Amino acid sequence: MTDLLSKFDALIAERQALLDTGVTDPFAIVMEKVKSPTLAVIKGKDTILLGTYNYMGMTFDPDVIDAGKRALDEFGAGTTGSRVLNGTYQGHAECEAALREFYGTKHAMVFSTGYQANLGMMSTLAGKGDYIILDADSHASIYDGCALGNAEIVRFRHNSIEDLDKRLGRLPADAQKLVVLEGVYSMLGDIAPLKEMVAVAKKHGAMVLCDEAHGMGFFGEHGRGVFEEAGVEADVDFVVGTFSKSVGTVGGFCVSNHPKFDVLRLVCRPYVFTASLPPSVVATAATSIRKLMHAGNKRAHLWENSRRLHGGLRELGFTLGTETPQSAIIAVILPDQQLAVGMWQALLELGLYVNMARPPATPAGTYLLRCSLCAEHSAEQVESILGMFAAAGRAVGAIGQGA
Repeated sequence: MTDLLSKFDALIAERQALLDTGVTDPFAIVMEKVKSPTLAVIKGKDTILLGTYNYMGMTFDPDVIDAGKRALDEFGAGTTGSRVLNGTYQGHAECEAALREFYGTKHAMVFSTGYQANLGMMSTLAGKGDYIILDADSHASIYDGCALGNAEIVRFRHNSIEDLDKRLGRLPADAQKLVVLEGVYSMLGDIAPLKEMVAVAKKHGAMVLCDEAHGMGFFGEHGRGVFEEAGVEADVDFVVGTFSKSVGTVGGFCVSNHPKFDVLRLVCRPYVFTASLPPSVVATAATSIRKLMHAGNKRAHLWENSRRLHGGLRELGFTLGTETPQSAIIAVILPDQQLAVGMWQALLELGLYVNMARPPATPAGTYLLRCSLCAEHSAEQVESILGMFAAAGRAVGAIGQGA
């Protein structure tokens, strides 16, 4: 007998076959206790966290935690309303003010998640007869936002300036166009050539939206993202981001200098038709954002960690997603699912948690372990991580015994 879930039978069988080998389900890990941004208890054992997006380690910052506690006491557990009704508290206004200050923009709009921020901006900015031109490796939230809207969708090859130029050149000159880019791509940790891509977009009269979910906090002089480091702030029309990475909590946002930006609060469905963030969450976000303005030392240490881990893994013989360390994400590429799962399990048993990624989150045939570094990882922890990779790699045959 078939039903609406029968379409997933092949995936169910594949997952069950994997679990039958005795492997822990890589997608059902429970953090029994979290002790710090870099340490948790998993299956009763202290485990170094190398699979979170807690890039700047703000989840345990004392000022951030205190702000959340005060807001919880003063404003309660939730708003029970949309931002356009009763769901805008003083904390939401203060969070948007912190974003405007951080990015140096005139406007900021906070969504309940980063996913909803992309869902809202894609589906609202471009409509029937307009075009969205996006990188083929764009995040699922960008694709889903495009699906929700009525614009024509044009994809270009990942990080290809030439293909972007060619595809824009084929579109009607008088059509409204939105080019969507990401500062850091989350699977391999590679960055976009934003300077060149933004120039191409402007040559063709397109507006530009840049998703800095994985770039906010440690790229650029002020930590605004790859677009700041590339020197294209004046030419990027909209910046989307999330609070669930460097900010250390949950939520999403868009900032802009466009004079008509605030009308989006009335027409953006993922903003209008959902409950707003709890007061404690926006309080932690605002406090964290303001502290990230002065986090130069954290940014420098995070880059030290990235260079050391990337170089050490290459020396051990692992294949990595980028030739050089480009971000806080380092992807270890494995040839097949069996080796990827075996490596992931061996690392977990040694006391290290990383993310395992497979299709459809990755391109077909690509299996990887995604390492996400934190500014709170000590130099000693990074050396321990390299030792665990060496031991696990030898045990499962991912690297030679002499590594």
